[in-house]
Amino acid sequence: MQSSFNRRRFLATSTAALAATAICQGKTATAAPVQPTPDDADSAGEGPLFDISLAQWSLHRKLKSGKMDNLDFAKVAKEEFGIHALEYVNQFFKDKAGDQGYLGQMKQRAADLGVKSLLIMIDGEGQLGNADEAKRAKAVENHYKWVDAAKFLGCHSIRVNAASGGSYEEQVDRAAEGLAKLSEFAAKSDINVIVENHGGLSSNGQWLAQVIRKVNMDNCGTLPDFGNFTIKRGGNGTEPVVYDRYLGMASLMPFAKAVSAKSHDFDAGGNEVNTDFEKMLTIMLDAGYSGYVGIEYEGGGLSESEGIMATKKLLERCRTMLAKSR
Repeated sequence: MQSSFNRRRFLATSTAALAATAICQGKTATAAPVQPTPDDADSAGEGPLFDISLAQWSLHRKLKSGKMDNLDFAKVAKEEFGIHALEYVNQFFKDKAGDQGYLGQMKQRAADLGVKSLLIMIDGEGQLGNADEAKRAKAVENHYKWVDAAKFLGCHSIRVNAASGGSYEEQVDRAAEGLAKLSEFAAKSDINVIVENHGGLSSNGQWLAQVIRKVNMDNCGTLPDFGNFTIKRGGNGTEPVVYDRYLGMASLMPFAKAVSAKSHDFDAGGNEVNTDFEKMLTIMLDAGYSGYVGIEYEGGGLSESEGIMATKKLLERCRTMLAKSR
C-alpha cells in the first residue's frame, strides 16, 4: 500500500511519533490517500486528515434477522449513510468465499455505485496461534480462501484474529508463526494480513505489537480498534482485565493499515461516552496515518442506522476541528 505521509504532517507530528516509537518499534503503513474536501483539508490544504468507511458489523442485527441482505451492503452504505468505502464481515457470506458468481455480484454492485471494497473481517476459521501445531496449520489454510476472495473483490486486506494459548511468550511465538505463514501466502496476491485487538492477549497493545514485530513482514500489520482492549472479562467475583485503550492505540498505530472507530453510547453533545474520539484520532494522526477510519457501531441505545450516523457525525466533527490545527 502507498504511504499517505506528507512533509508538513511529518514535521508537525515528529515528537508524538517518537513517543509512540518508544513504546513499540516498527514500520508505519497507511491506506491509499483520498481526495480533499474543503472543510476537512489540513491547514496546508493538502487533503483530508482521513476518510470514513463502514464496517459491516455495524448492521449485524439487520443482517442476522434477514431484514437486510449482504448484497445490499454497498447500496445501504452509500445511499443511507453517504459512505463510499466498505469493510465486509465474512460471516455474512460465510459459504460464498469460493463462489465467484456471488462474489462477482458483490463486486459489480460496489462498482456500479462507485463504492470501494477495502477489507474483509475474518472470524470462525480457527486460531492462527493455536497451541496445537496441526490445528494452527489448519487455521492458516482455512484463511487462504478469504485471501483469494479479498483479491477478487479488490480489497487491500483481510482482518484476522491472533487467538492463541500457552504462556505470554509462547503465545507470541505461536501467533507470529501462524501470521507469518498466512502473510507469506497473502503476499503472493498483494493482500495484507491485519490483526485486530479482539480479546485475550491481542487486546494487550504491547503483546500484539511484539507479535507484529516478530513476524516482520511488510504485509502483516494491525487494525487498531478504539474499544477492544478487554483482555479478560470479569465474573464470579473477579474484576475484568482491561488494557489502557489510549496506550494500546499508540502501541498499535505504527503497524496500522486500517482503523476501527468502535462506538456504543453517546451523550447529549454527540460524544461517545466510553472513548475520547478526539484523543484517539490525535494518536492516530500523530502516527502518520491518514487512511480510512471504519465506523463500527455496537451499541443498543440507538438503532443501527442512528448509531452509524451518530458515529459518522462525531468523526466528521473531530476531523474538521483537528484539521484547523494541522
